[in-house]
Amino acid sequence: MEEVQVISTCLVGAASKLSSSNNNGNNTTISQIEMTPWDLQFLLVDTIQKGLLFRKPTPQQENTLFKSLSSLSLIDHLKTSLSRTLDFFPPLAGRFSPTKNANDDTMSFFITCNNAGVEFTHAIALELTVEEILESCYVPPIVHSLFPLNKMRNIECVTKPLLGIQVTELVNGYFIGCTMSHSVGDGTCFWNFFNSWSEISSGSEFISRLPVLKRWFPENIKPPIHLPLNLEDQELYECMELPPLKERIFHLSKESIGKLKAKANSEMGTNSISSLQAFLAHLWRSVTRCRQLDSKEEVTISIVVGTRPRLNPPLAEGYWGNAAYFKPVKRTAGELLEKGLGWAALQMNTIIASQNNEEVVKLYKEWVEKPVLFTKGSLFVANRLTISSSPKFSVYSTDFGWGKAVAVRSGMANKGDGKVTLFPGAEEGSVDIEVCLLPETLLAMKNDEEFMKAVTV
Repeated sequence: MEEVQVISTCLVGAASKLSSSNNNGNNTTISQIEMTPWDLQFLLVDTIQKGLLFRKPTPQQENTLFKSLSSLSLIDHLKTSLSRTLDFFPPLAGRFSPTKNANDDTMSFFITCNNAGVEFTHAIALELTVEEILESCYVPPIVHSLFPLNKMRNIECVTKPLLGIQVTELVNGYFIGCTMSHSVGDGTCFWNFFNSWSEISSGSEFISRLPVLKRWFPENIKPPIHLPLNLEDQELYECMELPPLKERIFHLSKESIGKLKAKANSEMGTNSISSLQAFLAHLWRSVTRCRQLDSKEEVTISIVVGTRPRLNPPLAEGYWGNAAYFKPVKRTAGELLEKGLGWAALQMNTIIASQNNEEVVKLYKEWVEKPVLFTKGSLFVANRLTISSSPKFSVYSTDFGWGKAVAVRSGMANKGDGKVTLFPGAEEGSVDIEVCLLPETLLAMKNDEEFMKAVTV
């Protein structure tokens, strides 16, 4: 028998059957949503895949909801609550719609809120325990099988669902894996949906943060955006061959993060270096050491720049869609290792500080004039770390009615040598860093005393 057995798969639509209504109190009808450069840049890469691990409650912990549900009726309950949640998120039940522009032989895309449905899969893993996922030195490969719509690219959501859910029953727990097209929304949107679904599942009639569905375009930029794409080009769908990789999670306590931040700021005589910049510098330097590079080789860390607070006026917290871009920081391996933690952190700090409203709008308009779509090859080049997700996302507040999650994991989407995924830790103020690297690099990090004295595994 396979380790993960699929019991059933179906499509779930919005409960109201009117996915064009955003249910935000004004009954605004939304049937079509334009896509911005921040959305379109991800068309050729993989989806967002994040999932939560839950323990089955003991008899003493069971609440009224859980006591009333058998395993099968729990699945029905989750389907029903998902359907009701989709009333608030009409884009997720829709599909991408491409249009060919005859005047310049380009393509344009928008989201059709047609309630075509979300893929929902019920699965079981008869021998997999919560402890096997939590306590393994490396992330067990079976974790990738706990997600739906594997190996799907965002551009395939013309015909495939924009969102897939897989609920897998383990020996002593549940794993809820979500796969969402990265061209329909970013990590902020992903966790807004996930938390909203848990609110509805727990009995709420409404959600805490309503999505703002109108997409943002700067002055003088009118949608749709024209892309030099041909959907019949088979190269768009070819898979990139990857070397053997392993994933490991390193845990940083609140105290350890504070020490790294204090050290980085002290070394540079400043107080502007953030906790995030300090521990990313610590990671960047370790990976560079463990890759055993020549001192003259260029090394890069690509960090995510969130645009919601940087625009003037800022975008609403509930802005639905992508609102971020990658910014590379490039230095030589010799500089990074010789000049210390504070210097490495300050390189990121300086670039992030320069990303203001004017810079965001400038980059946006430049992209419209000359669109550049990410590919796996462009995300994972030699000697690069690509940072994704954020420790600021609300992960451990998610409760579907039987207790909070005990861990968060990611799927196989967009994995390559140098992919780093950041999560908040289960303890307040802590951070989990999921690192995907060549096995020999991860093994060397285990023996890197400077790195390991700041982390736990």
